[in-house]
Amino acid sequence: MTLNQTLPLIILETIQRALAEDIGSGDVTTESIVPAEAPMRGQIIAKQKGIIAGLDIARAVYLSLDSQVNFQSTVVDGSRVENRQVLALVSGKTRSLLTAERTAMNFLGRMSGIATLTRQFVEAVAGTKAVILDTRKTAPGLRTVDKLAVVRGGGQNHRKGLYDMILIKDNHIDYAGSISEAVRRARAADSGLEIEVEARTLADVREALAMQVERILLDNMTPEQMTEAVKISSGRAKLEASGNVSLENVRRIAETGVDYISVGALTHSARVFDVSFDYLPYPIPFPLGGGVKGGVEAK
Repeated sequence: MTLNQTLPLIILETIQRALAEDIGSGDVTTESIVPAEAPMRGQIIAKQKGIIAGLDIARAVYLSLDSQVNFQSTVVDGSRVENRQVLALVSGKTRSLLTAERTAMNFLGRMSGIATLTRQFVEAVAGTKAVILDTRKTAPGLRTVDKLAVVRGGGQNHRKGLYDMILIKDNHIDYAGSISEAVRRARAADSGLEIEVEARTLADVREALAMQVERILLDNMTPEQMTEAVKISSGRAKLEASGNVSLENVRRIAETGVDYISVGALTHSARVFDVSFDYLPYPIPFPLGGGVKGGVEAK
């Protein structure tokens, strides 16, 4: 089997669950219409402009169902594509191609939508030092896929989950009684992880700096407050802006001098990118120029 083994196991398992969810006891429509050994050719096309992401995931969907499917990408993930541009050429048993079609397009459309929106934010802050980050506001069960799409759109990942960074938020602070006490308790646990503290006011920023935390999240602050927080910090901690970030205000936020801007909308509000799989009747040959046999491999 030639399934792309460089994809993380969690993504391969997600693909298997998605296929099982869709196929269930069988694709009754396709199996009733198409002979078992009938061959088919098709092409995946973009139906809008934007950034493409997830071709290797789409490939893995087809190969998870049928290892004999041939999938040839004609563009590279992270590329800007035009409306009606051919993204990949696919051939194999008709039943396999039709049964896997929706699951493959769902992954490709979702990931490309996230990548397209991410690129818009990245381009909006170009020339500043601000880095665009995602959040944990991902679709349940699709976090790894969603965060991979952000990276392919040019953004960076914040923490993957609750396990790889200590982020002391408002409810933690209120429960502990203060930022200082919350930080002391977190350090006493001796996890060795980076500590970030949410600051709701400039007084919170000063308290977090006094505790020598590595990062401070500026929660729903105005640009003026962020500018002052940058002055107060003077490089002693990395500053992250968060809350109500949009394409309309992200440039102004970046110009305050913050290091990071986290944008939940990247994964919870991205519009699905329009892609489709179209049947190509024989004997129309594939336009193989520029194709990448086997698809784009994830790193």
